[in-house]
Amino acid sequence: MGERDGLWEDHELVPLSALEHFSYCPRQAALIHVEAVWDENVFTLRGRMVHEAADLPGTELREGLRVERALPLYSRRLGLVGRADVVEFHGEVPYPVDYKHGPRRRREHDDLQLCAQAVCLEEMLGVPVPRGAIFHASSQRRREVEFDAPLRRRLEEAVTALRQLLGQALLPPAVHDARCRHCSLMDACLPGATAPSSRLRRYLAGLWQTGEEP
Repeated sequence: MGERDGLWEDHELVPLSALEHFSYCPRQAALIHVEAVWDENVFTLRGRMVHEAADLPGTELREGLRVERALPLYSRRLGLVGRADVVEFHGEVPYPVDYKHGPRRRREHDDLQLCAQAVCLEEMLGVPVPRGAIFHASSQRRREVEFDAPLRRRLEEAVTALRQLLGQALLPPAVHDARCRHCSLMDACLPGATAPSSRLRRYLAGLWQTGEEP
């Protein structure tokens, strides 16, 4: 995956969905986007149903706002491509809204994906996009996300790390933790069998300790 004049070519663009998968779990991202492994569970089915309800392309006027659904997005600077569930236009200012199933709560991987949508819109339309929202279908409530400097910096770091993962085409080791309970790829990942035990992790960490203060 090379870079030419600071911009990525069409065939080098990475799906926005890969960024969300990577920020949730790098091993999950590699299984899906390197090894082409996919499976459904109740959580992915609920999420797909929520997105299908929002992803019908079209334009509407609602309460004085122009609302675009399933709007194609891209950023040649970051090398990302995808689409937004909903983009509201408050005057000339875009306001992306991403639909998620589940209750209203903050999740870093949701915020990073929404911030990536904002960066795409800024590049495409040439206007600042200071904030957007996550719509949580279970509670029917929005959670506003401000695209501040720390979040944008974490986005840049995540995109760089994601590209390294995809370029190496290696499967990261499993990390058996609370995230695994909601993952549809449990059978393919086998985190309980492949992740090092906590005892082994402590032993391996001890191999690198010199006994000297840093």
